[in-house]
Order: sequence, then C-alpha cells, then structure tokens
Amino acid sequence: MTDTFHFLGEPLLEFGHGQTAEDPHDGLALFGPAESRSQMPENIVIGTPQGIGLWREWCAALNAPAACVDPGRHRAWPPFPGFNVAFGAKWPNPIRSYAVDADSLSGASRKADKHDRAFTVANLYMQQLERLSKLDNRPALAVCVVPDEVFENCRPNSSVARANQSDVARSRGEVNFLKQAIVDRNNGQSRMFDDEDPVVTAKLEDIAEFEEARGLSPDFRRQLKARMMAHELPVQIVKESTLQVTPQVRNGEPGTNPLSDRLWNFSTAVYYKCGAKPWKTPWAREGVCYVGLAYKLTEDGRNACCAAQMFLDSGDGVVFVGEFGPWYSKDRGEFHLPPDKAEALLRGIIETYRQEDGRPLKEIFLHARSGIDTEEYQGFLRACPPSVNLVAIRVRQDRGGLRLYRYDEHPDVAKRGQHPVQRGVFWQRSGRYGLLFTNGFKPRIATYDGFEVPVPLAITVQHGNGDLVQIAKDILGLTKLNYNACQLGEGQPITVKYSDRVGEILLANPGLPSDKWKHNFKYYA
Repeated sequence: MTDTFHFLGEPLLEFGHGQTAEDPHDGLALFGPAESRSQMPENIVIGTPQGIGLWREWCAALNAPAACVDPGRHRAWPPFPGFNVAFGAKWPNPIRSYAVDADSLSGASRKADKHDRAFTVANLYMQQLERLSKLDNRPALAVCVVPDEVFENCRPNSSVARANQSDVARSRGEVNFLKQAIVDRNNGQSRMFDDEDPVVTAKLEDIAEFEEARGLSPDFRRQLKARMMAHELPVQIVKESTLQVTPQVRNGEPGTNPLSDRLWNFSTAVYYKCGAKPWKTPWAREGVCYVGLAYKLTEDGRNACCAAQMFLDSGDGVVFVGEFGPWYSKDRGEFHLPPDKAEALLRGIIETYRQEDGRPLKEIFLHARSGIDTEEYQGFLRACPPSVNLVAIRVRQDRGGLRLYRYDEHPDVAKRGQHPVQRGVFWQRSGRYGLLFTNGFKPRIATYDGFEVPVPLAITVQHGNGDLVQIAKDILGLTKLNYNACQLGEGQPITVKYSDRVGEILLANPGLPSDKWKHNFKYYA
C-alpha cells in the first residue's frame, strides 16, 4: 500500500439542546452544557485564611464576564461570559470554609524528607474532613487552595534547601533502624530499645508514622486525591497564585494567562466534578467502548500497578483498578499483563459496560502506550463474547520519527514550508500503521498554539482488525474529552493522556481497600 494522506477535520462536540460546535468555548457560550443543571451543588473550601479569601473573590469572578482588553486576542483567548451564562446556573459560595494554619502548612512543606512533607501537608487538609459530619447536606466538591510554596515543595522530585528546612534530616542509620523495626514487627519479633543510643530512641509512634508516610505518594496532590476518595469527595486543587487576579491578568495583557482562560478551564473542571458533563461526543458509534490501559511503577521499581479507563459514547469515564505485580519488563521497556490478569480486567470492564450502558456491545478498542503482546491479547480475547470485535492499538507520540510541514506560496522562498501542519491530518503508511497529527495549526483560533514542530501520534493496530482511518477519527475525537480544561483539542486522547495520573493516584494510597476506590473518572481528574 502506498502512503495516503487524509484530512479528518475537527470533530464536533454536542452541547445543550442537541446543538454541536467544534470549540467548547463556542458551544457552551451559545447553547449551554450537554447536561444542564438548574442549581449547582454545594462545595467546601480548605486553605489558609489568605487562600479562603482568594477563593471567595474567585467565586465572584466566576459569576461575572471577563475578556482580554485587546479584541485581537479574543480568537485565541475567547471571552468568558460568566458561569451562569455558560452553564445555566450561578456558581455558589462555599457552604463552609475550613482554615489551615499558614505557619504549620509552611513548616510541613519544608520538612527535609519528601515523604514526610507530602504526608504532613496532606494530613493538615485531611483533618478538616472530620468536621463534615456536622453538615446537614454533604458537599459535592472540596476545593483545596494551596500556597505556592507548598505546591513547589511537595512534588515528587522537589527538594528543600538545607537552610530552609524546618526539621533535621534523618540520618542513614536512623532510616535503616526504622525500616528494620518495621520488618521485625511484621515478622512478630520484639526489639530491645537502648535509651542511651540516639538512633534507637525512635518511639513506636515514629515507626508507625514513618511506615505510613513511606507507603503513600510523595506527590501531595496525588496523595490528597487518593485519600479523599475514601470520603467520596472529588477534589479541585488550585494554587493561590492562580486565584490572584492582577490588572494585567484581568485585562489579558501579553505574557499573562488571561483571566478569561483561567475561568473557562476552572469552570469546566468543577462543573464535571460536580456530576454533570459540559459536552458529549456526537461522533461516537453506538456499542463501541474505548479502553485505555494505565501502568505505573512503584518507587522501588519492583512492581507496577495496572488500571484501565473505559470511555463510552456518552462521554462517561470509568476507572477499573487492577492488581499490583511485576508487570514491567526492563529488557523490553514495556508493561504487559499475564493472560489471566488481562482476562480478569476486561471481564470487569465488560460487566460494568452492561450495567452502565445496557446496549449490545459491538467493539472494544484497547489503547496502550506500551503496546499489547500476543499472549496478553489472547487473555483479553477470552473475556470477550464471540460477537464483540476486539482491537488492540498502540498509541504513543513518535518523537524520533517523521514530520510534516505545510507548504505555502510565500513571496520569500526561505519562508516556504515553514508553517506547521494542520491539526487533523492523518498520514496512513500501511493498512495497520499511520501518523495522526493531533497538534498543529487550528483554523478556529487562526494559529498553532504549540512551541515545537508538531509531533504526531503513531497509531499501530497490533491485534484484531479495524478500519485504520476510522480508528484515527476516534482517537482524534478522544483528544476533546478532557473536562479538566476548556480546549479545542489536545495532543493525546483521553484514554492514554491520563494513564500516568491514574497510576500515580493508585500508587498514592495502596493501602486503600478495593471497595473504597471509586470508578468515576472525576475522582482522578
């Protein structure tokens, strides 16, 4: 087969009253959300006194219009009409505000050990949830406003300068002692404590806290989402600086992220997390299920967690928690499930599809960055009814491969062929392999909003049979299902874009009982 080029166009989205539009900004402003609400559910806010004050100001900003002063920027940064105009309901003030002491939070975020930092900071926010039992109505959303210092210090690879640390780093001997004490306790052994030895004076409480902190993610944001899941409470985490509206931000001056864009992104995220979808997918085919496989290595690299994300034609996202195990191969640099685990995972997905949708299932498309090997595919295939077509597809960015440039008849010969390819171009290289340009020039905003030569997605049908062009259309449409931001389209489909995030949240709280893990995707977004 010779190389063939297809222009797939920009997929449409469905909004209120069954109306469609390419851009969610246009669809929401003109027609409202696909799932309307007459009144938004209640929310609570947790943060420092300063953060709570910023959140109240932000609530007022959400209910008012905002736009860049320069009309020339409106195409790239569409004006925000106000939450009540875009979503048909006023955004409410929080029913309760729970203040966290700013000094305690700062001190916790400057601990020497990254696990201690994340664990102690998350505890300060989690402690406020004990007061929820006093509320007559349970809130639908918790908004956690985080000081920028906490956000910067409590990421997995962050470090705090020794001069700024709020405690003394544990010595290697103390760390080894605590680890061995945990091993001894788990083996039913007692240990003699020598009060004269400063290393061996760690209290049993310190051992328990050390163990719990080490068992959770050093990423504060992921850990907080995972721990709040046990309370059935979706979380929106936002930095204080995001809520600070300077005149430059309000006016949308060059060099700033305009207030209008911040409000659009935040509004779609919280609307979805409050239980309603801003838009749906009119292009999705009935009886088709898209499943993204997610893997994440544990910190020691010995095991990995596995999960699957199922997306239906309604736009609903469902997360399935798989098992921890040695799914990663260092030799191949890929994750793979043994056949029995693959079968069990997909059986759960199919059963949930029957419960959630009820219509006859026709096709399942498995998306994975690592790809799916033959034995693994056979395991998935055993879970499928004979009438269901199962197609396994590797979807990943092709950073080391070919690029396309758009050729324009520019008077300056040196400038010809320098413009980015248009989003939606599909370069079919065979019947089972092609390059999809999900990034590129976007006519709706009249520009390319990236910083590098557009990198295509390499799409490979590894097992099963399917129309490659239709598969590419589906994947392009799935780049528009990220409700955490209001964008025309992203570079990766939702099935693989959030695989890292889902895996990190699963690792963030491995001790959470399986019945406490929530299936709704809003808990992971």
